[in-house]
Amino acid sequence: MALMVGSICPAAGSLLITQRRILLANLMAHSVLPGLVVAIALEVDPSIGGLISGLIGALVAERLNQRFRGREEGSMNTVLAGFTALGVLMVPLLKARIDLESILFGDILTAGGIDLVRTGLAALALVMLFTTRYQDLVFIGVDPEGALAARRPVSQIRFTAIVITALVVISAITAVGIVLVIGLLCAPVLVHVERSTSLRNLILKSCGTGLLLCGGGMMLAVLLDLPPGPLIGVLCMVLLFLRRP
Repeated sequence: MALMVGSICPAAGSLLITQRRILLANLMAHSVLPGLVVAIALEVDPSIGGLISGLIGALVAERLNQRFRGREEGSMNTVLAGFTALGVLMVPLLKARIDLESILFGDILTAGGIDLVRTGLAALALVMLFTTRYQDLVFIGVDPEGALAARRPVSQIRFTAIVITALVVISAITAVGIVLVIGLLCAPVLVHVERSTSLRNLILKSCGTGLLLCGGGMMLAVLLDLPPGPLIGVLCMVLLFLRRP
């Protein structure tokens, strides 16, 4: 589970960072919380509630971005805070039996077969997107306005990427939690983005680094008797300091 999360998060992060949309991923990582709480309270699959909630958060942010043009970061951070607060408020309102700490910071020791299947589906969706739309993804990352002028399906590809990002985030929650998943989306990509010759090269390097982070984090967690999720999050930050300029 740790190795799968360590590979799919950097792969999704490579796509978002090259398109300069990583803040949206951070927003979605926190927007899944209300849906998770509602799904658990109703005793349905949490991934369904989290996916719906994450997509609603992204759509709300896009709507507010149109209203506050030039101030998009402020509106997106407000939506992020609002959805996180809403999720916390829903726990006592719905009297849901939920461990907020494990959702926010992860508890990989509770992962089961369903979590592995969910993560595998997210990985399959990523592979399909990269194999079927690779040239368009490169075009959008390099010149989004040019891609629009060339009548490429930019909106469709971006929406597909949003849905897949939500799947990746939900899959990673068991391992590293909502708060720390953004570290795995960003850190392995940032250390390679300036030295990569292509999007494919960036994805492969980032996935390799993510595998090392999660695999090493799990081994350290066992040796030091520490929670794996927070330890992996700290390793992501340390990685950025160790990178040579």
